[in-house]
Amino acid sequence: MAINPIPFRCLMNKKLRIHPLLDAEKQKQARQYEKEKRILSLIGSGISLVFLLAFYYGGFSYRLANPTTQSTLWIFIIYVVVFHTLTTIIGLPLTYYQSYVHEHRWNFSNYTPKTWALDQLKSFLVGLILMPLLIGLLYWVMARYPANWWLIAGLGIAVVSVIFATLFPVLILPIFNKYDPIDDKELVSRLTNILKKVGLKPSGFFRQDMSRQTKKENAFLAGLGKTRRVVLADNLLDHMTIPEIESVIAHEVGHYQHAHIWKNIAVGTAQQLIVFWILDWFMRANFPHFLESVRWNLTLFPILALVMGFVSGFLFGPLNLALSRFFERQADRTALGLIPSPDAFISAMAGLANRNLSNAYPSRWIKWLYYSHPPIGERLAFAETFKSGSAPN
Repeated sequence: MAINPIPFRCLMNKKLRIHPLLDAEKQKQARQYEKEKRILSLIGSGISLVFLLAFYYGGFSYRLANPTTQSTLWIFIIYVVVFHTLTTIIGLPLTYYQSYVHEHRWNFSNYTPKTWALDQLKSFLVGLILMPLLIGLLYWVMARYPANWWLIAGLGIAVVSVIFATLFPVLILPIFNKYDPIDDKELVSRLTNILKKVGLKPSGFFRQDMSRQTKKENAFLAGLGKTRRVVLADNLLDHMTIPEIESVIAHEVGHYQHAHIWKNIAVGTAQQLIVFWILDWFMRANFPHFLESVRWNLTLFPILALVMGFVSGFLFGPLNLALSRFFERQADRTALGLIPSPDAFISAMAGLANRNLSNAYPSRWIKWLYYSHPPIGERLAFAETFKSGSAPN
């Protein structure tokens, strides 16, 4: 029997009418957990803001970028390494509390002090490789094409995004987790059939040892072309039935059917062009030494980072979240059309909400500012209307 989605609304002190598969007590916990994570995130943003301003206006950025000797290349490398190291050290106490203490307090984390520290070290080293490459590419474009650097760099984002999307599952992910081929023949067969319905052929189906880090669950399709693969966390495999897993992967297949990866790359490139153009205008208007030399651009790096983050977050943040929620709804509709019955999707979403402590019914402004996916309550309501045949086109 279809469930009327209209009454599924606010919790707080009023008696909440939630989807019957959702645990009311878990939803109370989810709201508190979400609130605490949001506060910690805001504290992190405040620390980053103070650090960037202090790094520049305290004169340290100028001294680091303008030593009396050394070549420009070595100055650049030393600057980026020192900057990355300082940001990591300054953010480490909060990172430890967020990802270790807080997650253990909510009984999500499976980290030991040793495994947590090892993953942090890996993240630091990956950043130590990627940051000089990406910032170096940007600064080379600035030096080579100062008049139109924003246009060339913005278009270059598309190339970088494609390369990153292609190599991420085979170069970056294996650094942090182990990926073993799934040996459940029935599951692989069912998932293969789902992918074939939209003409997809993955390079393999892999089990991720996510339980090494957390009790939370996840599944995704990653990569492009020959690197495309289906990844299922071991936690998810342990808690979901085959039909439920099938519904989750059908959702991921929906993203490929609607070309969401390519659309996100196109939208991201357009937005980055605008961000770089605004950055160019702002820096030229307020910092006369901008683009004079690599050393001056390095000196101004904290300001560049601050302006880019501000423009991207405030100008495009809510817009990107709204677009993401729209794409997720499209993927949900596709998933419900690919699987035999919506019941598996409904039980999968409700189970994830209960076990991952996902707030199914956030306030409207919280959803607008923070949610990249429709809240679980909305997804369950849509699945119920789809099941009854009354879902809007």
